[in-house]
Formats: sequence, structure tokens, C-alpha cells
Amino acid sequence: MKMSIKNAEELTAKLGQVIYVAGSQWGDEGKGKLVDIMSQKYDIIARAAGGANAGHTICVNKDGKSEKFIFHLLPSGVLHSGKICVIGNGCVVHIPTMLEEIEELKAKGLDVVSQLLISDRAHIIFDYHIQIDGIQEERKGDKKVGTTKRGIGPAYTDKISRQGIRMADLLNFNVFAEKFRVNAEKKMKAFGFEMDIEKELAYYKEAAEKIRPLIVNTVEYLEKAYKEGKTILVEGAQGSHLDIDHGTYPYVTSSNTTSGGACTGLGVAPSKMTSVVGIAKAYTTRVGAGPFPTELSEELGNKLREAGAEYGATTGRPRRCGWFDAVVVRNAITVSGINSINVTKLDVLTGFETIKVGVGYQLNGKKITFVPAQLEDFEKVEVEYVDMPGWSEDISKAQTFEELPENAQKYILKLEEVLEVPINFIGVGMHRGEMIYR
Repeated sequence: MKMSIKNAEELTAKLGQVIYVAGSQWGDEGKGKLVDIMSQKYDIIARAAGGANAGHTICVNKDGKSEKFIFHLLPSGVLHSGKICVIGNGCVVHIPTMLEEIEELKAKGLDVVSQLLISDRAHIIFDYHIQIDGIQEERKGDKKVGTTKRGIGPAYTDKISRQGIRMADLLNFNVFAEKFRVNAEKKMKAFGFEMDIEKELAYYKEAAEKIRPLIVNTVEYLEKAYKEGKTILVEGAQGSHLDIDHGTYPYVTSSNTTSGGACTGLGVAPSKMTSVVGIAKAYTTRVGAGPFPTELSEELGNKLREAGAEYGATTGRPRRCGWFDAVVVRNAITVSGINSINVTKLDVLTGFETIKVGVGYQLNGKKITFVPAQLEDFEKVEVEYVDMPGWSEDISKAQTFEELPENAQKYILKLEEVLEVPINFIGVGMHRGEMIYR
């Protein structure tokens, strides 16, 4: 059946009070669509990690027309009125981007300020972080990581080195201004650039007045809501293999993108989390540099990229494309405790005569079950593939699993077999209604 409000009610009962929607590849899996669907029946939608380097695209049919919403920092649950959306302490916030996003939504008829809460412990990204991000990436030469140059890494660096500035500091502007001046002067000296500190402070003084009412102790808020029986949906950013600890380091983001990061990034205890839903494309993509064992040749990769519109929602960069990698997804299942899977963009594979599934790795002639820690080893792995027959039928109108072409059904069942976790959701198109529920 297609995902309706009734289906969402049933799933809320099955998945429980607190769920995490986790990317299980290298990000860009299509998490926003399921979050949008499930937000219909969850009371609170929260972001726990990352910043405006995330990009969730939601396509909505409105008055017979398709309208696209692209979210970078705000939880995509703001599309639903009456939902409280939380930016947690684990996030890093670039205030100009956030205010711009709020204004863009307002222009589309959505006044989201009344729905938004920001953790007083969330760290702030400043323009000097963005400048440093670009400088550091350029200095790496041919060893570039492929960051979005949004200042994410430098902001987390300041956080870990205990010199970051948090949203709470905005509540006392004299304290904020002193910290900002010290940090900005240090950065300019260390990295050789100039900025107008007083102009920046004038901006933040004005911005502080706009967002001060939104800054709260979100840990306290979420604990109270939990005790009242409110339901909480945690919206993952990026993917498991971009996790700073468990990803393909150093080609990773600067935060914890697994379910453990969801707990620390919101202050929600692990014992409260009832379900983790893993999102996986029916194939694999990644942005930027780093090993990619199932990456396709240029011709096939381009075909998949164009069919799936595989360009970054935040940066517009073309994504590298490859066959489904079960080792990558199984690793995410292990680390995040995924107990339900949403396979997205199955429709993109329509028209491929044969579809390969990477089911295992061999390294130096030995079978391995995990992504190697050393990149040199990861670059050498040999992928064990299973060939599956493709299909040519349009599947976007399928209402049930049984309405899918036989070969599409076999493909899903093969993925379920190798992952050993139920595939409960199947995306067959880009719009929120084009989702089959099993």
C-alpha cells in the first residue's frame, strides 16, 4: 500500500515513541522523504548532528503541481504545521543560512519560527570558519577530502579544542562579542585573511534579537516531552560511512552520524530509542573523494546519475554512482542497530538489463565482513557480485509490493536476504506519496 496517514499511524505504533532515521551509506540516501511522511504522526522532529552541509529534498504535490523544498539545516518536519522541530546540541549552526532558509520558507507560505527550537548548547559556525574550510581544503592539493566548504569541520575543531562559541553565548551579547573578537583575531593571524569584526558583530547583534526566543535547553524540553508521552523522530544527517569514528576516515564529516550520535547530539538516553530505520538507495552514491568499491564505469555511472538526478542538494556537485554495496549497509546496521530498512529510488534502476549487487569483499584472497580501517586496504578490496535480472516497466504507480514487476520484487527480496533486516518501505518515485509499505 502507498504511505498514507493511516499507514503512518500503524508505523508509529510499531516503531515506538523515539525513532532515528539513519543514512546507511555515504549520505544522500533520501532520508528526508521518509522523515516527511513519518512527521505526519510524530510530535517532535529533531536534528542531532551536522550543519548546513546536509541537504534533504522533499517533493510535494500541491494544487496539482509538484513543489520542491530543499532543507539544509532546518528539520524537514517543519512542512507539517503544529510539529515542534529541534536543532540539537550536536549540530553546528550558521545563523545567516538558517535565517535565509526561514525566509525562503516564509515566501512559500510557511512561517516556521513558531515551530523551531535551538539548543543553547549548539555551536555556531561563523564566516571565518567558512574561510578556513576553503583554505585548508586548498592546502591539501591532490589530497582534498571534498568538503562542502560550509565551515563544518573548523567549527567542530573549535568545539573539541574548547574555544567554540555556543548559542547560549548570544543570550549575553557582551560575552559573545568578547569571545568573537578573540577568536576572529586568532583565525585571521593564523590563516592570513581579513574580515571586518565590527561589521560581523553588528550583524549578530541584530540576528540575536530574532533568534533569542528560540534558544532553549532542548535536553530539558525533550525529557519533559518524553515523559508526557510525546513521540520523537530524530532526522539523521549524512550517512553512517561519513561518521567521524566509523566512516571511511579521513573522507568523512566531522560529527557522529550513527544512532550513538543521535543520543549524544540531543541528550536523549540510548534506552529511550525504540527503533532505528536505515535508509539505503537501491544503488550506491558518494560525493567527494575516497574509495568506492562498487563504483560504475563512466558510461554506466553517467546513466545512473542522470536517471536518479544525482547532484547534491546543497552543493550541486555530481555524485559518484555504483551498484548496491551490502557490506557498507550491513556495517551501518551493526553500528546503528538498524531494525527496519527503507530502500529508496528503486524506480531509478528501471531500464537496466542486469543489476549487480555487491554481497561481499575479499582482501588479499581472504573474505572480510567489514569496511577496512586503512584506506589502502579498502582501495584493494575485490567485490563479490550477484547478478540480478532487470526490468523495463514503469513502477512509479505501484501501490503494493505485489504490483511491482517480478524482477523488481526479486531484487528487493535479494537485498533483504543479504542484509538480514526487513525492508518495510520501498520508494518508487520522488514524491511523498510514492512509497510502498510492506
